[in-house]
Amino acid sequence: MLTFSKNLNVIANNTNSYLKKFFLEQKNRSYLLKPMKYGIFSGGKRLRSAIVVNTGKIYDIDYKTLIIIGSAIECIHSYSLMHDDLPSMDNDELRRGKLSAHKKFNEFTAILAGNSLLTLAFEILSGKDLTIPQKYKNRLIKTLSICSGHSGLAGGQYFDLTFENKKISKNNIINMQKKKTGELFGFCCESIAIIKGENSIKRKKLKEIGINIGLLFQTVDDLIDYKGDSEVVGKPTKSDKKKGKATLVNLLGYKETINFAKKLKKKLDLQIKKFGKKSNDLLDSVEFIIEREF
Repeated sequence: MLTFSKNLNVIANNTNSYLKKFFLEQKNRSYLLKPMKYGIFSGGKRLRSAIVVNTGKIYDIDYKTLIIIGSAIECIHSYSLMHDDLPSMDNDELRRGKLSAHKKFNEFTAILAGNSLLTLAFEILSGKDLTIPQKYKNRLIKTLSICSGHSGLAGGQYFDLTFENKKISKNNIINMQKKKTGELFGFCCESIAIIKGENSIKRKKLKEIGINIGLLFQTVDDLIDYKGDSEVVGKPTKSDKKKGKATLVNLLGYKETINFAKKLKKKLDLQIKKFGKKSNDLLDSVEFIIEREF
């Protein structure tokens, strides 16, 4: 895991460098650039960018191409966190040990900066830096739009809030988390099949792996919230129970949720190993997710 952590840091630094360069090239200066940068350069590990890179290694995709795609995904992720923290949603005052964007600035600024990061993702994918055929760019943009919108991330967040303080079945919780968190991870993997021009069957297989990686990530996140140290996590823990969140750990209990995560990890290992030795870094990504302290 030490080697993986070093590689993760390299990918994070390269992703941040590309994003900083992209911000410097923005011709239209606006007040929103400051809160946008506050939201996206908040100390995240850039795990989604790493999933793109490590899936891309299986197909020998150009590294710069992978970093650009990863950067667009990180914009979507950061936008979702800025909105997730809002008083009308989860009302969290801290994110990664810093004030949430709406506490650092104000609520309307956090909303508009988040919206701007969302659109920035598509500006990146449609830009000249991403040197892939236009038809693949179009597919990337359309697929990411679907993953981010009402049938994906946004829809999952809707159910996350709607399910609060209600008795929700295991299957409905899993489906909600696959939308809320899994869809973006699904795009991380599916994007590689898109730029390789793979058929719908192979795209579906890679997307399924990504969605399951996202489900594992969310499950571990919920375990961390249940039993983690707020100083280590960088935000208050035990908040899911207080808010009546529909999570597997609140439904099944701590030990049973750990068993669920281990079974899911085993399934992912079997799926990923089918791609051969070039998939080792993607396997390490899954290992890294489940080894986070909970």
